[in-house]
Order: sequence, then C-alpha cells, then structure tokens
Amino acid sequence: MTDLTLNNLLAKAKVSLRVVTNAFNDEILDLLKSGVRDLETRGVTVSKVVEDAEIVDPLVQRCLLTYVRINFGDPADYERLKASFDEQLGQ
Repeated sequence: MTDLTLNNLLAKAKVSLRVVTNAFNDEILDLLKSGVRDLETRGVTVSKVVEDAEIVDPLVQRCLLTYVRINFGDPADYERLKASFDEQLGQ
C-alpha cells in the first residue's frame, strides 16, 4: 500500500467526485481537513495532518473520501453515504 499525503488524497477525492477541474481544489482540501478534524473528535487517531503529512491507514483514507463525498455539493445519495461513513467508523 502507498502512503498518501493530504495533497495526494485530493487527487483521489477529485476522482471520487468525478471532478476534473482545479477550480474546486481549495474547497475539497478544506473538506479533507474538516474530515480529519471530524475523525479526531470521534476518537479516531489521525497523526498531525498538514498538506505534506502521510495518511497511512486505509480506513482513514476511505473515511476521508466518503466525508468529502457527503459534504461536497448536494449529493443525491446523501443518506447512503452518511450510513457508509458511520459504518466505517463503527457507529
């Protein structure tokens, strides 16, 4: 498995969102950072995350990508994504 930085996770998030433009990069990065904070408030240990820090745990990566999909725009499948996020957290 490869380690990802927050900036590299941005590329994965854009693929997940089907976004090809760079116009939303700042918003998506903000969502990733918010997702990290959300996970930390729920008791998930995420090492100090800045743009160049490694995000190693694949479940943390998946949770962050799901968090972005939940909170970017107005997804038609919000309830399914939210349930998936909660399940990934074991809630």
